[in-house]
Amino acid sequence: MGKKYGYIRVSTREQNEERQLVALRQMDVALDGIFMDKQSGKDFQRPQYLQMMKRLERDDLLYIKSIDRLGRNYGEILEQWRILTKEKGVDIVVLEMPMLDTRRGKDLMGTFLSDIVLQVLSFVAENERSNIRQRQAEGIAAAKARGVRFGRPEKPLPEDFWPLVEQWRQEKIPLMCLLERCQMSRATFYRRLKDK
Repeated sequence: MGKKYGYIRVSTREQNEERQLVALRQMDVALDGIFMDKQSGKDFQRPQYLQMMKRLERDDLLYIKSIDRLGRNYGEILEQWRILTKEKGVDIVVLEMPMLDTRRGKDLMGTFLSDIVLQVLSFVAENERSNIRQRQAEGIAAAKARGVRFGRPEKPLPEDFWPLVEQWRQEKIPLMCLLERCQMSRATFYRRLKDK
């Protein structure tokens, strides 16, 4: 029997990892065997995950609270699972899904059932990620339709902007002079003209 490890992932710095940490500590995973990333699960280029992969050896045991903590990309979850279990020879236990415990059922049927459950759960995780993106896009579109503006608020125009524009139109001052006096770029100038 190898060493016990645990992996924790939260999507943002504001999310709390406490539930995952408590679950891993209940499995007697030592604190120095727990790796935690605070970033999206869209891929596996995460510093602590990569560090853990270097440390894992054959017959080690890896605990994760749920499959979506491993990642959210269906294809990549399956690939990482294969690397961990087949190439590295590591056992994985998904605490919230007892069927995903590679220590059990090492026979053909056990492996087959575990693979099916993994594929279904990976699909669900990616599908949820896709739904979140769809809802975000719909929310942004609805907000824009209501007139909500995103990004930094626009700087107010200098008081002499419109008189300077009039002088520029009458070719009394060059554009570069106007831009310098208003401290704005050419792109901003034309956009502000268009917005009027």
